[in-house]
Amino acid sequence: MSETPAPRLAATIEEVWEALQSRWPETRLEPSLDRIRALLEILGDPQDAFRIIQLTGTNGKTSTSRMIDTLLRSLDLRVGRFTSPHVERINERISIDGEPLSDDDFVAAFNDVAHYLSLVDDDQPHPLSFFETTVGMAYAKFAEAPVDVAVVEVGLGGGWDATNVADADVAVVTPISIDHAKYLGETPVAIAREKAGIIKPGGVAVIAEQGVDVAAVLDQHAAEVGARLLWEGTDFAVVSRTPAVGGQIITLRGLHGTYEDLFLPLYGAHQAQNAAAALAAVEAFLGETVLGDELVRDAFAKVDSPGRLEIVRSSPTILLDAAHNPAGAEATVAALEDSFSFSGVVGVIGVMADKDVEGLLAAFEPVLEHLVVTQNSTERALPAVELAKIAVELYGEERVSVVPRLADAIDAAMGLSESSAGGSISEGAVLVTGSVVTAGEARTLLGTRSSSGVSAATARVVPTSDPELEAYLEADADDD
Repeated sequence: MSETPAPRLAATIEEVWEALQSRWPETRLEPSLDRIRALLEILGDPQDAFRIIQLTGTNGKTSTSRMIDTLLRSLDLRVGRFTSPHVERINERISIDGEPLSDDDFVAAFNDVAHYLSLVDDDQPHPLSFFETTVGMAYAKFAEAPVDVAVVEVGLGGGWDATNVADADVAVVTPISIDHAKYLGETPVAIAREKAGIIKPGGVAVIAEQGVDVAAVLDQHAAEVGARLLWEGTDFAVVSRTPAVGGQIITLRGLHGTYEDLFLPLYGAHQAQNAAAALAAVEAFLGETVLGDELVRDAFAKVDSPGRLEIVRSSPTILLDAAHNPAGAEATVAALEDSFSFSGVVGVIGVMADKDVEGLLAAFEPVLEHLVVTQNSTERALPAVELAKIAVELYGEERVSVVPRLADAIDAAMGLSESSAGGSISEGAVLVTGSVVTAGEARTLLGTRSSSGVSAATARVVPTSDPELEAYLEADADDD
């Protein structure tokens, strides 16, 4: 039995954050839906009050869910969207009508379920987790609104994810690769077995391009439960794409027709594929209803996805990207190469300690002229000094700088970008990436502060004492 104390009601969103942080972390997965089922039963099973499109996969869930959301709202449907993790503020996790809950509404959503958390905690071997609590908040808020349909991203995995307590009308599986291996498995096939759990008996699932072995796992699961699969390349596809100013022009083949020359204000082939999956998901949700050309055109033109190769500043261009695994980094690199022509790109990378750090850095290496290693503010962050040791082995000591504070790292990278562009700062770029948290913290910094004046000349100073690293980098400021 759990001994978690009865929660207090929150007065501010900061108090909600503290209360959620005191629970099991959202990165922890236990193969049980008992706790979330118990909470939702007490709340009156709000997940049964609306239809659901549910998404799983390793990369692309958030961008795809935002596209689905926009398409559905263009049909005058009231839409709720649940996403995780957030980029900047926890409110982003629950949105209605395309807008995150206000601080007051988010506090109210927490307080509405807080009354019942201890009842579930006291009756279970483990208390409700951070993630399970937010799922309960979202489903209750969507029912209260009420929404016509909810677009729901899984948090981790699929079958045992708390969101999967609800039966979705349409499942979407974005590309599967290796991430969260500790909980989901060491291979894409093992991960696919867990993620296939969102494909329900008699349901329909939209499947993005997958490796052969992963596709076989999904196909086998669908056969076992009697579900219908719609495959990218067979049932829907990207017909063509051309990089353009501010995004790309794409032609998509959907389930019921082809939509030509759509402007998508996001970069990269992977976002075109996300758009194709989003279109197919909405078509599958609607059944035989055919979407009008202008509706689809207008909807895709409105899409945004913060922290996904997002330009937040010019001179030099600063881009933020949430890539946090090798597959995501490879997609970002491909997008940089086909959509931009920078004279040089300086990377600012901060990662989580439990990620495939070497694989991530290796994927970015071909496009980064210089790398500034840093760290974000979370306890899960890999210290910059440790990250630098790995980076030096891949990039060489002359291409690696260490600036542990993210704000200073961005300033240092801006100076390095100007130097690498031969004094023409408009031709260089800075890419801040490595995790959703790093991208989010950078987004907040760049939206609210002025330069702190850290120059390229001081970028290689290592504030954290580490003789081994200093030997690698020859980082004594006097040498500069």
